[in-house]
Amino acid sequence: MLRIVCADNELFESSNFTFSGLKGQTKVGREGLHYFSKKATIVLTSPSKTFIDRVVQGLFQESHILLGNLMLQADSVEIEDAPTFKESMKYLCISPIVPFHQIEGLNNKMFVNPMSDDFSDMLYDSTMFRMEKSGKYTAEQISSFFRFQVIPDEQYLARINRMDKKFARIYSVIKGGEIFEARGYTLPFEVLAAPEVQEFIYNNGFGELTTHGFGMLDIPNFNPGKQPYIFDEETQQP
Repeated sequence: MLRIVCADNELFESSNFTFSGLKGQTKVGREGLHYFSKKATIVLTSPSKTFIDRVVQGLFQESHILLGNLMLQADSVEIEDAPTFKESMKYLCISPIVPFHQIEGLNNKMFVNPMSDDFSDMLYDSTMFRMEKSGKYTAEQISSFFRFQVIPDEQYLARINRMDKKFARIYSVIKGGEIFEARGYTLPFEVLAAPEVQEFIYNNGFGELTTHGFGMLDIPNFNPGKQPYIFDEETQQP
């Protein structure tokens, strides 16, 4: 397990963020996932530069990071340019989306058809709750974000079903020291919503359990420019 430790626990617990799995050349073997790349990449997103600074600084303070049988060393950091957010945005899943978890009366592993209104409504409720909880939006703004719809790529779902492949799986999650399971979905989709909402889900992750690495999004055919990451003055350079 790779654990990111933030010196300011309050900052860590109050921040919205999500991250990708470790990216590199891999092969599945009997003992699990084997990495063959000399370099691996992880993507971390958060609207808080202070939070990003603390995490990156912590990584560079460690001489080595043990991840399973991998011995890693922080090498470089780049920041990607942000896209232009519009009322209609198409997304890909870098990590699975969890539309709900721990709702009374619902099984965490229950399958919800992505083409149904329930799927879109759950993600709307989750997004509005998280936006309100962030404290960065007024009650009037939250009320104005009523236009919201998730439209999965129907052709993709049909193709996956014909190939007898899965786009929804059960994942084990450790939360509060306890292990439970939740269903995550990996599929391309379109979101109709205000640009402020689009920006929030892109920067903070979409759905539930984002701080556990779920709900990270990418935009198809978007190739962002990249720049060396600059720390705040009070932090060290990598």
